[in-house]
Amino acid sequence: MHSKRLNSVSNRVFDFICLWILPVGYFLLLCALFFLPGRSLHHKLFYGLFSIPALIALCLRPREFKELLREPIFVAVLVFAAWALVSLCWGPENKSIGQFKPPLHTLLLFAGCYLLVRYRSEIVQPLLFSASMVALIGTAYYLCLFARVYEPGLRLIGGGAFDNPLLSSHIFGFFCAYWLSLSMTCKCRKVLWLSIPAMAIMFAAVLETGSRTPLVALTLASLWLSFICWGRRSVVLLGALLISGATVTVLFSQMIIERGDSYRFEIWQLALNKIADHPWIGHGYNADLAIDPVGGVELMEPHSFALGVLYYVGIIGFIPWIFMLGWGLYKGFKERAQPLFLMTSALLAYGIGAGLTEGGGILSRPKEHWFLLWIPLALIAGLSIAKRRGSLLRIPVQTPKQQAFEALRSGADVIEEDGLGPKVLRLQDGSFLKLFRARRWYTSGMFNPYSERFVSNSEQLRRLGIASPAILDLYYLQDGSSAVHYRPLPGLTLRQALQSLDSSLRESLIERFGRFMAQLHERGVYFRSLHLGNVLLLEDGEFGLIDVADMRIYPSSLSLSLRQRNLRHMQRYTVDKRWLFEDHFEALLQGYAMMASKSAVDNLHRQVLAGSSPARTQ
Repeated sequence: MHSKRLNSVSNRVFDFICLWILPVGYFLLLCALFFLPGRSLHHKLFYGLFSIPALIALCLRPREFKELLREPIFVAVLVFAAWALVSLCWGPENKSIGQFKPPLHTLLLFAGCYLLVRYRSEIVQPLLFSASMVALIGTAYYLCLFARVYEPGLRLIGGGAFDNPLLSSHIFGFFCAYWLSLSMTCKCRKVLWLSIPAMAIMFAAVLETGSRTPLVALTLASLWLSFICWGRRSVVLLGALLISGATVTVLFSQMIIERGDSYRFEIWQLALNKIADHPWIGHGYNADLAIDPVGGVELMEPHSFALGVLYYVGIIGFIPWIFMLGWGLYKGFKERAQPLFLMTSALLAYGIGAGLTEGGGILSRPKEHWFLLWIPLALIAGLSIAKRRGSLLRIPVQTPKQQAFEALRSGADVIEEDGLGPKVLRLQDGSFLKLFRARRWYTSGMFNPYSERFVSNSEQLRRLGIASPAILDLYYLQDGSSAVHYRPLPGLTLRQALQSLDSSLRESLIERFGRFMAQLHERGVYFRSLHLGNVLLLEDGEFGLIDVADMRIYPSSLSLSLRQRNLRHMQRYTVDKRWLFEDHFEALLQGYAMMASKSAVDNLHRQVLAGSSPARTQ
């Protein structure tokens, strides 16, 4: 009993971390620099709301670490961090426990992103969008203040925790790349018309910082996007790239030309000379670097991430580093049908472009350089694991022409409709087509359409061994609505089956349904629309679920409160309530007890005895 209680507590803690704490921590990691007074508080928020919770979650459920070890990017990061720590053996003598923290927190960023995407994949796009909106509002405010005090030669720094125009430009460029990728992937016109001016504002901020590095990085990100999602928008993007390039060259020629190469070639040459002293193993992760290209001005970075890696950890450390970058781009290209992969790979391309001429510190506390490398890589790794585990959509979204879609519907029988028209159609080949109408601005359906939820939930249920419709195709239609083409499950709804049985057979079937309901709850399936009309009795005697768009699958078995909410929904239907909770309630409890704990059974009993909301007819 004591061990079961501890297991229940650990499950609730794990769920709370994955479902609530990690999303908040990730959101603040992305946008808190825009309003916090300094980086120190940003570090503490990341440690307290993301890094440490991710570590606790891994300790509570160590098997999650096995999934991380199956991801090539994480393995490369783990090898890279391990080699960096080994390099302390030949680095300077000033070793301290603090030098172990940056690699650990970097690894926990990857672990946290995996847990976030694995168990709350539907919130990733809203989180990115919300953080980008905060960045957009903050940047617009900075530009307004900068316009009031502007004079020639002055460079935009920004507010919040920003204190250097070059570092600020990295983040402005990161969110500019986000809006750029959103404009290439979004299917909602309202989002498209928002992303274009948002991108322009972020680009204006990049220009006002006077830094040229983000311009190169944004060019690389634009070319990458044009390559992996070729279409009409790619042609427009390439045209806009040429026009904006010419405009920047004409209007900002002083910033681009007169500053020359900023001694980059001299800096790189001096860095290469130092690298040549220890080319294979490097100077050590904690080594100091001082480069003086002009005399009297020492620089602490080689202004190139690649040269920084070679200097600190040598060619041996460079191999996993270059592998993780290449694998990240490869995954973005391979999974380009999935908007999140495409968007994140564009952010990585931006970071690679920025890292060509800036940076050099290989492992650091959370700061602007994280936006160039670790944040995009961690998200790609998390998406890759979640895709492998079935948490992300696997079927590509098709956009058929109106004529082809009408031909598909030709001769179909209407199974379900409402005042706006058909909702479910039976096609001539016996398959079904379920239509989902466009949602208003702004709803969660903008980022996670119910058609995609239907497909994703159906696939996850099948992975759990629970029968659900077999998905054939997923369509996004020109009017903003969507549709799912699927093969229906053979059988009767449980409500239809119970109506045709006598009392004794009905009691036996309800007992089996109680066991099935407990199986759902124990596997973390919270089916909000659970009632006898959405449960099928299959031809083989097993149960299956239909209409699964309104569902969430939790990391652990459902809490007692969620089980109560599930029961309340069934108690709203007159026939369901009479059969399940009045005539054959003992049979339902007996079946539920086969899979669920005694506390869950007692809770169900109390729920029914306490009464419920008034029932409604079907």
